[in-house]
Amino acid sequence: MDDLSRRLIDAFPGYTVRKDLVKQVRGNAAVPSYVLEYLLGQYCSTDDEQEVAEGIEAVKNILAKHYVQRSEATLVRSHIRESEYQRVIDKVHVDLNEKRDAYEATFENLGIKQVLVDSATVRANQRLLVSGVWCIADLSYIANEAKDESPFVLDKLKPIQLPLFDFDEYVQARSKFTSEEWLDVIIRTVGLDPELLGHRSKLFLVTRLVCYCERNYNLIELGPKGTGKSHVFSEFSPHGILISGGEVTPAKLFVNNASGKIGLVGYWDCVGFDEFAGKQKRPGKDIVDILKNYMANKAFSRGVEQVTAEAALAFLGNTSHDVGYLLKNADLFDDLPDLYHDPAFLDRFHAYIPGWEIDVVRGEMFCETQGLIVDYLAEALRHLRTLDYSNGFCKWFELSRSLSTRDRDGVCKTFSGLMKVLFPGEDATKEEARDLLEFSMELRCRVKDQIYRIDGTFERVENSYKDLETGAVKVVTTLEEQEYPSFYHSRDLVPMKGGCASPLGPRIPETYRPDSSAAEPAPAAMGSSAEAEPHASNSSLKTGLVSYRENQRGVSYDLLFGPYLEGARNIEIVDPYVRNFYQVRNVMEVLEAVLRHRDYSVETIKVHLATAPDEHGEPGKQEMYLRQVAEAVASQGVEFTWDMDDPNIHARHIKIDNGWDILLDRGLDIWQRFDANDAFAIENRVQEARMVKQFEVTYLREEG
Repeated sequence: MDDLSRRLIDAFPGYTVRKDLVKQVRGNAAVPSYVLEYLLGQYCSTDDEQEVAEGIEAVKNILAKHYVQRSEATLVRSHIRESEYQRVIDKVHVDLNEKRDAYEATFENLGIKQVLVDSATVRANQRLLVSGVWCIADLSYIANEAKDESPFVLDKLKPIQLPLFDFDEYVQARSKFTSEEWLDVIIRTVGLDPELLGHRSKLFLVTRLVCYCERNYNLIELGPKGTGKSHVFSEFSPHGILISGGEVTPAKLFVNNASGKIGLVGYWDCVGFDEFAGKQKRPGKDIVDILKNYMANKAFSRGVEQVTAEAALAFLGNTSHDVGYLLKNADLFDDLPDLYHDPAFLDRFHAYIPGWEIDVVRGEMFCETQGLIVDYLAEALRHLRTLDYSNGFCKWFELSRSLSTRDRDGVCKTFSGLMKVLFPGEDATKEEARDLLEFSMELRCRVKDQIYRIDGTFERVENSYKDLETGAVKVVTTLEEQEYPSFYHSRDLVPMKGGCASPLGPRIPETYRPDSSAAEPAPAAMGSSAEAEPHASNSSLKTGLVSYRENQRGVSYDLLFGPYLEGARNIEIVDPYVRNFYQVRNVMEVLEAVLRHRDYSVETIKVHLATAPDEHGEPGKQEMYLRQVAEAVASQGVEFTWDMDDPNIHARHIKIDNGWDILLDRGLDIWQRFDANDAFAIENRVQEARMVKQFEVTYLREEG
């Protein structure tokens, strides 16, 4: 039980659960996570291990006694007949039988139909009328001879969700956590371990939740398989529904003209379309047209009357190529069916989550500590749908006037949703609001820039904002634009010596701030069309600062340090955090770069590491790792030494005897976590394939 877990239990008594317990109680019960967590929250919201163990047994007994397995449905029906009463956990769907003028329920797993339901129950739970809701129901049996009536009688029905929600209490409890702590709480609640994710990756996961707290929000996420795109739309909330296969009829989604029955968007807060991508799919033109109208105007019409609805739409799909290929040969929407690959349709999206930046979900990434029960967070998000936080940044920042109305709507709705999830009390600081604003602008920029590639009649705009206090203007771009500048701007850039330039002006943010106006640009990104490496010779090396964005790829120690190591005889690495195995491995990889740039006229290159002792780890392991490194490089002409004499060391830099001093704000720990145990993982073999944390490198040189 860590500190955050204890504080979470104290702040939200009765609304927390240890996330690994879901696996323990699920067994072969095919129920959503929010159903299991609802039950676990009733019995296991404590840090007392004995009470948790007893609670687990209680939930297991409830599921064993009341959950209806399809294979045992006949046996359960028989028990109800013989005992005349039984409580069941099942998914219930209700239809209106006009001939009988009555509501009739269908129990999915139990396999019974035409069970009478009173009007009050239906009015209180209207989602029963669309696709069904998981419920705890009390059934009895009264034999009758009517052919069109079921002998089963519904005595009581309760949807498995919280009966009451106190928003003021929720906001007050949220205020007990810092913004980073609360972000970790949200990630834990979704079911993942925040320790294994970077800040940017966490924000992508939070963006998926915006669909539950922002009305009429249109989101698309395309990326590789296995990144957990569909999880929050299938098992996170009782207020959302996921349509498998990605294809749906207008009657099911909007309104059935024959019966006049409203479709999914009229009853659910969020409708997700799984497996939406796939060029082989052939959606009907009628569904595309009605989707366009609904996504733009929040209304639809399939008859005489126009109907409004509030459901958010999330479109999820897999990409068939890597990002570099798509940017060079097509666009980031290329995998969509042709009818959806329409600029007018794509322009309706408020945000595009780049799924290729999200790790494939591995076993060790699941949370095993305390988080909120998902049903509680789902109710909080549902309450927030009625509020509007879209102007939360306006007292500090102003969006560029060149942005179109749809661009501004996309940015504002995403910002509003992120604020609701992370700052429900609207208490974000200026810098916290800036972070969310830039992130929201990037998600919309990804949509607009790809539309521009598809249809040149769309105008390129400056995706920027102004700081009202300082007057500074910041241009926000996507990470792909920085990684693949020549591919990203293949339509509108004129190649120039040493790089690319746009007739519309530079779009790439200035990440390199040199001391000299004649300085070379920052290290080239993947996909760059530069004719030569920027640090090709020692004479071309300049002082200055280079910034790298979180999740950026194409970075390596050889790129960062290699050219500066030419001719080096003595190198000092200062980093207080070389303690764990992966941190010592980073040192080894720096030494590999030293070897690649070694001057073989020098008999021995001396490399010294100044670090701090690991006072909390296993004694002797740090020394053992460093000795193994020294032994490994000794035969290659590198004399590696170290000291741990100063426990208060803070500086992080690499000092080289050729005059260069490279300052590292994060030290050598620049990589996002990857599966280091997989010997065949490309990230293990090629540093350029790894995603980095946000960091800066400053190059200084001593005169003389």
